[in-house]
Amino acid sequence: MKKFYGIITIAILCLSASFLFTFEVNAQQTGSWPMFHGNPQHTGYTSTNGPSTNQTLWTYNTNGWVLSSPAVANGVVYFASSDKGYFGVSNNNLNAVNATDGTKLWNFSAGGKIYTSPAVADGMVYFGSDDHTFYALNAQTGALVWKCVTGDEAEGSPTVSNGIVYAGSNDGKLYAFNATVGMPLWNFTTCGNVVSAPAVFNGVVYFGSYDHAVYALDALTGTQIWTYTTSSAVESSPVVADGNVYIGSYDNNTYALNADTGALIWKVITGYDQCVQASPAFANGLIYTGGAFDHNIYALNATTGANEWNYTTSNEITTAPAVAGNTVYVACSLANKTYALNANTGAFKWSFQTSGYVYSSPAIVNGIAYFGSYDGNLYAIGQTTNATTSVGSGALPTYAYVAIIAVLVIVIAVALYMVRKRRH
Repeated sequence: MKKFYGIITIAILCLSASFLFTFEVNAQQTGSWPMFHGNPQHTGYTSTNGPSTNQTLWTYNTNGWVLSSPAVANGVVYFASSDKGYFGVSNNNLNAVNATDGTKLWNFSAGGKIYTSPAVADGMVYFGSDDHTFYALNAQTGALVWKCVTGDEAEGSPTVSNGIVYAGSNDGKLYAFNATVGMPLWNFTTCGNVVSAPAVFNGVVYFGSYDHAVYALDALTGTQIWTYTTSSAVESSPVVADGNVYIGSYDNNTYALNADTGALIWKVITGYDQCVQASPAFANGLIYTGGAFDHNIYALNATTGANEWNYTTSNEITTAPAVAGNTVYVACSLANKTYALNANTGAFKWSFQTSGYVYSSPAIVNGIAYFGSYDGNLYAIGQTTNATTSVGSGALPTYAYVAIIAVLVIVIAVALYMVRKRRH
């Protein structure tokens, strides 16, 4: 009898472990958007679903402008707010709020406007400011850990990979810092502002410059591997996927370059008059990008550059699209509007109107889209049921239920076997 109960106890423990494991995996897969475009490759994609309606869950008002995109990690939304106007220095903050209800946790004041999107890694949050400084803060408390001064405004959003922070500055340099202590590791000089947020993959860092070039550098040493010259400034941030680098240029083209050699794979005109400022997103074999002055969001075949569909919005698109599940979310900057479109067909799903320009690309976590506006607000858009959950979407994925049922079947089978064995 003791043996029987021992087996049942072990089976129950296995069931509990399985449940917790699948729950934890689900949390890891859906619970963060820790830097610009979600990851070091800047794909701007999550396999989990985003909001299916334009319902406002909460807003957080900063009394300033929200100029950049938020990051979300460990149940916290990190985002920057800046003085209204162009010369103020008193209301430039990196803010941390509760992702569930928008409750303020802390803010940190910088000495200049903050155009960069923050990056979060290993308990730290990183950002740059127009006060010529890159900052690293304690992600829980907002306390300053380190800062490094550059030669001009630090307007390139940082990317964190393998313990190194990469970020560009208007002094024409891309910098690499030790993420823990801020020690400069190397810098690479271009001939123009580096606003493009670097993408990092497989030991290589990729970025663009206002000197019309796209660069690939060794991520550890800063040694140049290759460069590709476009016909105008490159403000767009690159995406690295399927062996290629995808990036836009002010010459109106979106480019696909071989990630190893920089060789041109294809280029496609996606607008006119300094059109392609937006950083592309990659999902399911498609590149999603926006044309600023032709008002279109495009879905291009990532292999060939062929136009799969395009949707005409009501004004310019300068922000990076984000893709969640089967939906692409993109801001129409001067129309003060964010759109949700079917990612496969471009069909309209819904839109959300703010009262100020939207230059903030959405971060999508646990079915909620977070983005900011010139009206001073950070918005959380999604379904009410999602807002009440602290991990995942509130419901376990299918594979979790399959695992639970499988363990239950094993428990019952073992129990029946033991009962029959005792009777004999």
